[in-house]
Amino acid sequence: MTVETHRRNLLLSLGLLSGLAWLALWVWGQSPYARFLDHDGLNRAHLSAGLFLLVVVAGWNLMLVAMMLPSSLPLVSMFHRLTAQRQDQGRLMLLLIGGYLAIWTLFGVAAHLGDGLLHKLVHHTPWLAAHPWVISAGVFILAGLYQFTPLKYQCLDQCRSPISFITEHWRGHHQWFHAFLLGVHHGLFCIGCCWSLMLLMFAVGMTNLGWMFLLGMLMAIERNISWGRRLVAPLGIVLLAAGLLSLGFGMGG
Repeated sequence: MTVETHRRNLLLSLGLLSGLAWLALWVWGQSPYARFLDHDGLNRAHLSAGLFLLVVVAGWNLMLVAMMLPSSLPLVSMFHRLTAQRQDQGRLMLLLIGGYLAIWTLFGVAAHLGDGLLHKLVHHTPWLAAHPWVISAGVFILAGLYQFTPLKYQCLDQCRSPISFITEHWRGHHQWFHAFLLGVHHGLFCIGCCWSLMLLMFAVGMTNLGWMFLLGMLMAIERNISWGRRLVAPLGIVLLAAGLLSLGFGMGG
């Protein structure tokens, strides 16, 4: 089997894995346990701390594999080509992807914990409880504003140049550790690109696969398509408009 065929099979396998994650999310969403995919339902489920963490990690990683892993295929493909002659290539690839998912998982757990604290604040603040639309509107406005920040563009530049990213972060010693660390570094820049858009999942709900697919496509285009950088500002305007309209409708109601 040639190196190119091996690489193509790897990318096909990862694409299939992403498709299976979408299918698993759909099946989960149709099951009696669908409420565990929704942050409101999960916070009201009164699970033990261990079970809560397990459900959060399982649901979040399914979403990551479905939405975010495909957008990292350029880096995965480049790293596969770089390590083509190594006997431990398979392990290095797993460590790369594992590091990427690990840092995103930590972000997801932190986001869920922050969401839980926000719900407690709402519970103890009658005005917020009576005006819940303020929070979702605020998330859209925050996501829209972040689209115009220098940090957003800096992280996008890192994600859009996989060869320079690997050259900067890949070391020739302690390869297993550095493969994992490379995945972590890539995940950090990916979070820098997409954290505000991912928070929109808390506003629209993780059971809404249509929104998940749309957000995943937008993030992949921003990071990987040649004209994706030109999408950043218009998307920011749309998000700001959505947040301001939500505020306007809420105040009018």
